[in-house]
Amino acid sequence: MRSDFKDLTPRQIVAELDKYIIGQHDAKRNVAIALRNRIRRLMVKSEIQKDIVPNNILMIGSTGVGKTEIARRLAKIANAPFTKVEASKFTEVGYVGRDVESMVRDLVEQSVHLVQAQKNEEVKEKAAAAVEEIILDILIPPVKSAGFTRNIGVSNTDFNPESSSDEELNERTRDRFRDKLRNGELEDRKIEINVKQSPPVGIGMIGNGMMDDASMAGIQDMLSGMMPKKTKKRKLTIGEARKVLLEEEASKLIDFDDVKEEAIKLAENNGIIFIDEIDKIASKSGKGGSGPDVSREGVQRDLLPIVEGSAVNTKYGIINTDHVLFIAAGAFHVAKPSDLIPELQGRFPIRVELSSLTEDDFYRILKDPKNALTKQYQALFEAEEVYLDFNDDAIKEIAKLAFQINEEVENIGARRLHTVMSHLLNDFLFDVPDTIEVNSKIMITQEMVSERLSGLIKNRDLSQYIL
Repeated sequence: MRSDFKDLTPRQIVAELDKYIIGQHDAKRNVAIALRNRIRRLMVKSEIQKDIVPNNILMIGSTGVGKTEIARRLAKIANAPFTKVEASKFTEVGYVGRDVESMVRDLVEQSVHLVQAQKNEEVKEKAAAAVEEIILDILIPPVKSAGFTRNIGVSNTDFNPESSSDEELNERTRDRFRDKLRNGELEDRKIEINVKQSPPVGIGMIGNGMMDDASMAGIQDMLSGMMPKKTKKRKLTIGEARKVLLEEEASKLIDFDDVKEEAIKLAENNGIIFIDEIDKIASKSGKGGSGPDVSREGVQRDLLPIVEGSAVNTKYGIINTDHVLFIAAGAFHVAKPSDLIPELQGRFPIRVELSSLTEDDFYRILKDPKNALTKQYQALFEAEEVYLDFNDDAIKEIAKLAFQINEEVENIGARRLHTVMSHLLNDFLFDVPDTIEVNSKIMITQEMVSERLSGLIKNRDLSQYIL
């Protein structure tokens, strides 16, 4: 979790979400409170701390209104492990789907990556210094190494031997090459390094049955640890070799047992699991007790212990899900939240209904967020040294047409803007840089938007096909 996150209030968390997500204030308030409550729980000193469980959230809203983005941005604000799963992946005809515990194992994997990245940053300077010495040893072997005099590989212009001893001469040469390395003068020079390789281990059937993911991963790790590590010589540029060696040296400085322990703790206390399309596993009201509904209810009952809090075995250790925050989402066009089994309903006490996006919302989505679609396209064109700009009326017209298409064809929320913008700008993207010169400026006007997109509105069948 971010070191400064504990200082963020719910109001400030909402302000952070506002930078990327337009509207949906009620949903933002609820997730901000849920996130802040996690910090409050960790600050509780009494024994009741372990009994304070998160209030899981059920988001109800059609596609493209921001459900996933809210959860994903929430995790980024806190730098917390986050995984998204689709409930429909856990059920198919004959109940052939992923093991529901796999979502928890995915969360732990994300947590391990986060902790490793943090540890790598902590040892970055030490690892970089070690890598520098390794590269210098390859370029300028130490004077005591066999073949020093014939492997230096430097010209007489690089140093003046004079009457110095071999050790002094070697040290001066290494210092000169160290300066060149630090100045980036040798990045394209090729050197040969030894790279460690883990032996491939493949395990399939054990006995008469198939192993589960956690057991298989554990045995693979155990066997790969027992097998001797092989090395392979690779010829790389110094720039490429530095990246490979930096990873190896950093791993030597990090205690992986500590990484696993911290990752489990981080996932338990700060992890967020986003379960999308939960309405797809809701049994429809009035149905009998057979057919696909049995499979859907079976998935709900498998999800229940995970959401309620249980111990799940992963290859990094056992994780308890009691304090993992679960955010579920669904459109609920056909089924209703009340169609979920009562036990699962009870585990999502906070229900938030996200509103459909208006024409004004589309306008703000195109203009305000830090990652607004207009800004993304401007960055793409600028990479080719072509400058794209939109006048305000053009943005309003794009918003108006996208909203109208959603109303007349199918409402896919803000995702409609991607297809509309693509249709508007694809001709320009195709012409750059062949026929549109460097330093050219392209101004998107309301007339241009109307000319390029209005035909799609008039022809409903064409709109359905293209958009």
